[in-house]
Amino acid sequence: MGIRLILAEKPSVAKNIADALKIKTKKDGYFEGDNYVITWAFGHLVELYDAKDYDGKMRSWKMDNFPFIPSEFKYKVKSNPRNRAQTDGGAAKQLKIIHSLMKRNDVEAIISACDYDREGQLIADSIIYRGGKKPKAAVYRLLLNEWTQKEVLQGLENLKSNAEMQPLRDAGVSRQWADWVIGINLTSVATLKYQQGKSKALNIGRVLLPTLKIIYDRDQEIKNFKPEDYFKLTATFQTANNQEYEGTYTENKEEKFKKKELLEPIHEAIQNKQAMIIDKQVEKKKEFPPFLFNLSNLQGFITNKFKGWTSDKVLKVAQSLYEKKLITYPRTASTALEESLVGKTAHVLKVHAEGLPYQDEIKFMKRKRVFNNAKVESHSAITPTYMKPKRLSADEGIVYTAIKNRFIMQFMPIAEYEETKLTTKILDVDLPGVFHSKGKVQLVEGWKKVENIQSKDTLLPAVSKQEHVHVAGSEVTSHVTKPPKHHTERTLLRVMETCGKSYKEEENDEPLGSILTGFSIGTAATRAETIKKLKDVGYITTESKHLLCTDLGKRLVETFPVKNLFDLEFTGRLEKALSDIQRGKESKQEFLRLIFHFTTESVETIKRGEDVIINKVTSKRATNEVLGTCPACGGKVTDGYKAFGCSNWKKGCTFAIWKNDKYLASMRKKPTKTMVKQLLKEKKAFVKGLTSKKGKKFNAYLSYEKNKDNDYYSWNMEFSK
Repeated sequence: MGIRLILAEKPSVAKNIADALKIKTKKDGYFEGDNYVITWAFGHLVELYDAKDYDGKMRSWKMDNFPFIPSEFKYKVKSNPRNRAQTDGGAAKQLKIIHSLMKRNDVEAIISACDYDREGQLIADSIIYRGGKKPKAAVYRLLLNEWTQKEVLQGLENLKSNAEMQPLRDAGVSRQWADWVIGINLTSVATLKYQQGKSKALNIGRVLLPTLKIIYDRDQEIKNFKPEDYFKLTATFQTANNQEYEGTYTENKEEKFKKKELLEPIHEAIQNKQAMIIDKQVEKKKEFPPFLFNLSNLQGFITNKFKGWTSDKVLKVAQSLYEKKLITYPRTASTALEESLVGKTAHVLKVHAEGLPYQDEIKFMKRKRVFNNAKVESHSAITPTYMKPKRLSADEGIVYTAIKNRFIMQFMPIAEYEETKLTTKILDVDLPGVFHSKGKVQLVEGWKKVENIQSKDTLLPAVSKQEHVHVAGSEVTSHVTKPPKHHTERTLLRVMETCGKSYKEEENDEPLGSILTGFSIGTAATRAETIKKLKDVGYITTESKHLLCTDLGKRLVETFPVKNLFDLEFTGRLEKALSDIQRGKESKQEFLRLIFHFTTESVETIKRGEDVIINKVTSKRATNEVLGTCPACGGKVTDGYKAFGCSNWKKGCTFAIWKNDKYLASMRKKPTKTMVKQLLKEKKAFVKGLTSKKGKKFNAYLSYEKNKDNDYYSWNMEFSK
């Protein structure tokens, strides 16, 4: 038997596969066993050419050079992220290793084991078929949802031919080329047209702009909101045995009244009157647990519940749990499991139920809410695997516990409560309305025990229909209508996931039909990246949990003339087209023709549009102001372009406090001139408004001192002088 070469997406996954196959021998860039060789990529090892790689004239940005759409798309080895002009040495070396392994005479099969999604397909295929060459060995695909030993061994028995993955590859390539063409052309032309100063570009993107527009629209709604007063009348009723309950006056199903004058006379007329309970309804209601997590719901849940978390961070932590074999594939849009997973799920539940205080209430059942093929799109919902974690960081613990709890909840008893509704009518006063009261008592706690969710009971006294009661008092209260709330990452993800369709601001996480048709903004995998990019390029900002449009973001929405790019429908249709390509229902050629046509038209629209400045980039100048004496050499410390540094640097003095100092950045601070002056003069500076990892604000004394062992300086923090 020949050797089977496995290509994993990352070193950590290659290690999981090697462990599963009990392969210990590690060489430079791969593991070698008797029947298998396992190598790895570091995500993308190749990337699309830059515009200037196709044509030297594209080195300078000129309006006449656009639209620029290459006749064929070419790939090069990934660039060094720190210096785009250089090739990434590590990527180049690993590519060489992979290709030399592929050429080995004893390799009879190549198995692509990158993530089972369009990005994973693209990563593997761009390496295996590099330069359009077909390898001599047959290429297969390992499609897994988790990296546990059982799954790896089972998956290797059930390989698919990589040729069957053509639609998935087409979707990945279409997405990549479309974003390149739209991004390169519109970013360049918009920057040339609308920006003064050239230190950075004015970012235009297919997913970026509609997401910005969602936040802009909500901000405008709040800005244009006009608060209105309304009034309510509440009466307190007393039973024969002196028990009390409250009721709200309701007329024609309405309990909020615009005019106080309507309620005042009723309030006066009912004092000390007798009343009767004319209706009593008691209903048992079921409360189902929230559905299993997909990525967006997990991100929404965590960012909403824990301070200082972003969707981007949730994805990073979930990804590390996935690579540690502890959870299933996180980048999923589904909130249900495939029906074929019933047996496996029962086993996972048994492992995690062990030793829980409510263990005897956990019962495995094949429920339609959990197992439903119609609600699964390529990947099932996120669940724990059968492996119990030994050691987790605090962040991993937060995400893992949320996933595990949500999983266990599905197999706990359904929670039940009893709701009582009373209707009380005032006797001897001719009123058009009645008083309504509601009571609620939790009968079965069920799944709520898992996260100790406390339900508030509203108790009503034991009364019956036709019973007479007495009005013990009443009051008219005034209220003001509230504006809609600013978006949070949770509510934004929800709108992106459904393209704003049938979107209600309720707490429910019901999966919506539209998600399954692929009609969304971005994918589960890319939404977090989009939100992070909007912050990075300065289009939105955060205030505690809220996301707000910056002035730059606002000007962009109001001025940028390609209105289609802000339209949720338009972006939703593009995303749907990509998911149709993935299903083999639409052609890549047709989709790209549409994108190229749209790009060409958009470039013309921008060129023809009126000349306005959306963004003024002022370059950060070095003031060279002297701030104090250098503690290292006694020279002068001045305010430079990138650092507050010693003016004797040409003579070899290395003292500097960098303006993008990592330590300060970790507490969301940048060094200021005042801080540096204080440090140089008093050896300490009192710094206000530092932010802890958990998002809490605090103040502290900071000093910047030379290390004993070397010439570098480090920060020290104290809380009292």
